[in-house]
Amino acid sequence: MKLALFFPFLTWFKLITKDSLKADLSAGLTGAVIVLPQGVAFATIAGLPPEYGLYTAMVTPIIAALFGSSFHLVSGPTTAISIVIFSAVSHHATPGTPEFVSIALTLTFLAGVYQLAFGVARLGVLVNFVSHTVVIGFTAGAAILIATSQMKHISGIFVPKGESFLHTWADLYYGLGDLNPYLFLIALATLLSALIAKRLWSKSPNLLIGMVVGSVLAAFLQNFSDGIKLVGEIPAQLPPLSSPDFSFETIKMLAPEAFAVALLGLIEAVSISRAVATKSSQRIDSNQEFVGQGLSNMFGSFFSSYAGSGSFTRSGINYEAGAKTPLSAIFAAIALMGIVLLIAPLTAYLPIAAMGGVILLVAYNLIDFHHIRQILRFSKSESAILLTTFFATLFLELEFAIYMGVLLSLILFLAKTSTPTIPTLSLDNDDEKRKFINIQKKPLKQCPQLKIIRIDMSIYFGSVSHIQKRIASIVDNERIYHILIVASGINFIDLAGAEALNAENERLKKYNGGLYFVGLKSSVYEFAAKSCFIKKIGSEHFFDSKKTALTSIYKNLDKKPCQHCNALLFKECE
Repeated sequence: MKLALFFPFLTWFKLITKDSLKADLSAGLTGAVIVLPQGVAFATIAGLPPEYGLYTAMVTPIIAALFGSSFHLVSGPTTAISIVIFSAVSHHATPGTPEFVSIALTLTFLAGVYQLAFGVARLGVLVNFVSHTVVIGFTAGAAILIATSQMKHISGIFVPKGESFLHTWADLYYGLGDLNPYLFLIALATLLSALIAKRLWSKSPNLLIGMVVGSVLAAFLQNFSDGIKLVGEIPAQLPPLSSPDFSFETIKMLAPEAFAVALLGLIEAVSISRAVATKSSQRIDSNQEFVGQGLSNMFGSFFSSYAGSGSFTRSGINYEAGAKTPLSAIFAAIALMGIVLLIAPLTAYLPIAAMGGVILLVAYNLIDFHHIRQILRFSKSESAILLTTFFATLFLELEFAIYMGVLLSLILFLAKTSTPTIPTLSLDNDDEKRKFINIQKKPLKQCPQLKIIRIDMSIYFGSVSHIQKRIASIVDNERIYHILIVASGINFIDLAGAEALNAENERLKKYNGGLYFVGLKSSVYEFAAKSCFIKKIGSEHFFDSKKTALTSIYKNLDKKPCQHCNALLFKECE
């Protein structure tokens, strides 16, 4: 059991059978064919030579499969991570140069260190507090940026390097007279053939088919135009050894950007693994996924692999193809190695315009139109997160866009938890069990001296002010000084919450009243006892049952008003 904590693959090794091996091998071969054009495209988006996308697809999935927790997650190069890599590294070096590659590999190693540290520190739960809307908004914005970056390749219009989103479109508009129709035709043919292949044969490697069609058309059109540029031959070799730059200056320079890459990679990986797990009924360990992603990026940086994460497309296809264990991802990586050794020289005939057409299709598929419509229609807070992240991605630095989306997501979460619902309850005497009922659901009589309320969330530093205001309004507006809190919905009370409640109890004591609690959860009661919260307020203010609470509190009420009261809410009143 202890070994499995450090080597999680020992757990699923026991599940391997002859049938699972066949299923995993079949799914792996499918995955290898699919990732071949994606790897080349993603490396192009990242500003790296095409082979680096393939190296990433060979190394990263193996380590992530061995040390992650998902049976179906396939890691490797992804569109969102690729564009962040390009944005981060292009500030420091020219895309495609050896210096650019070196910085990208160092950034990958640092991102892996962050991810591993999060996993070891058991911070997987933090992903729960980041809305998936951040990823949806970011990827939608990234898709438009990716499509924009390819327009110069499919149009032949000159756009200076490093142009912003708006400036790029301005350059394209003013340069329409220089449009190369042959490049546009190649990109369009690639795009349409990939779409048609997907429509006619849903399980076909449609991107690969599109590339082949684009390459054949380019070979024919080269007699009519000199402007058709080719990707060039990819080295037919396995991932070569590489060495990230560990100088203090480089690490200091890249640390903030690496954090953004790490954060986005973790959100992607955990979100995708959970989405697939809902279909496969598997339980995902977020901490283990953090470890798997961290080790895969750290290890990959020494084998010419740039930052990767979970791929939604490849993970979904892996599950649909019948994969049973993480061996399928390992088989896919090994099969890709064999394919690259055999057909890598053929990329010498691949036109950049055809690659642009493929990338346009990849960018379009990134936009989650269904969820975007749902978010904009049903949730104002989620819409704010979506639109903020989307526009920040388009017009600000990509790393900042991620931080802004995550920060806004956390702010809205804290805002929601800082204003817990505090309904007023009363006894339903028409019910045999005389339950506490929310008076908004059923108009019931209330005791003029005892207010019964329920707090439905945790009492912590963020919610203290809201709770104190609610108690103050009861005291100041209704002149009620005995308040019973039904605490069954309280998950925890921190020190700030305990001090605030004690202060309110002291205030009520001046009016011969007090705060009372019924139904505290055992874990909350244990903390309250250890922190001396119960001792300060008095153990006689805490009750296990409603009946005991009402009987005890009734003794503390002023009996003079009771003589003229018509509510007669409690049995003691009779």
